[in-house]
Amino acid sequence: MDRRSFESWLDAYGRAWEDRDPEAARLFTGDAAYYGTPFDEPARGREGISEYWAGATGSQRDIRFYSEILAIMEDRGIARWNVTFMRLSSNTPVELDGIFLVELDGDGFCTEFREWWHSKK
Repeated sequence: MDRRSFESWLDAYGRAWEDRDPEAARLFTGDAAYYGTPFDEPARGREGISEYWAGATGSQRDIRFYSEILAIMEDRGIARWNVTFMRLSSNTPVELDGIFLVELDGDGFCTEFREWWHSKK
């Protein structure tokens, strides 16, 4: 993985989140693992990731995503991220701050995704 490929992947991920894009799973391999929290079983494969994504973003609007690369290794990258959005059910603002650990294959698709986050609001 190089800086350009990781930055490109993060940009695509951020746009997909902001747009609540139901096709966000296209950023992952067919057998990828998506760990939304460190304690839950991961969503697996594009179908599982798509279901997870729809549930997570379906209750959000006015989404703004930011990320910053912290480190790049051979096949992994670490990024700090921040997102703000309005929760639809309560019309309350939410701000999340977290860390991604992203493993990409040679074609730039994510094979394993782990995130840790904390709600600031």
